[in-house]
Amino acid sequence: MSKDTLTITDNRTGKTYELPIENDTIRAMDLRQIKVNPDDFGMMAYDPAYSNTAACKSDITFIDGDKGILRYRGYPIEQLAEQSTFLEVAYLLIYGKLPDKTELEHWEYRVMRHTYIHENLSSLIKSFRYDAHPMGILISSLAALSTFHREAKNFDDPKMLEKQLWRIVGKLPTIAAFAYRRRIGRPFNYPDSTL
Repeated sequence: MSKDTLTITDNRTGKTYELPIENDTIRAMDLRQIKVNPDDFGMMAYDPAYSNTAACKSDITFIDGDKGILRYRGYPIEQLAEQSTFLEVAYLLIYGKLPDKTELEHWEYRVMRHTYIHENLSSLIKSFRYDAHPMGILISSLAALSTFHREAKNFDDPKMLEKQLWRIVGKLPTIAAFAYRRRIGRPFNYPDSTL
């Protein structure tokens, strides 16, 4: 019997099953082998609201809600909130590390060149009802962004993907601000890319 396994005895049949454990998890599909009759579908895990189910393994985010732990790339969220800018954290999430001074200057320059949004996108945001939820406006506007740069559909080009990252990170705060301004009935303020 391996140390990295979970042994389950089905009291209905008396059969014992050994499931592999990897990174403190078992695969839900491994439960399928547990059956009363050979033609049964097999055992499934029932986890309302997915309170103890991991949909994927993430190198980006770690959450333990019961203990109040939220980490991005190993950094506690409190540390990032107190010591890092929005653009530094975006860089961390995308590239896996906090930028050094040169990387940050390059990143900020690239992102800040993409803060303006097309007037058609601005019109789309204005077309939402005054009481539309800002998150709905934000999501719809992000989806609409894909229609403004035809060349961005080349997913095999790493340079184009990076340019799309600059665009999205640059435009997202503008879209969020416009969605908020729409909600409170105020005119839009265009970004100051020198900040």
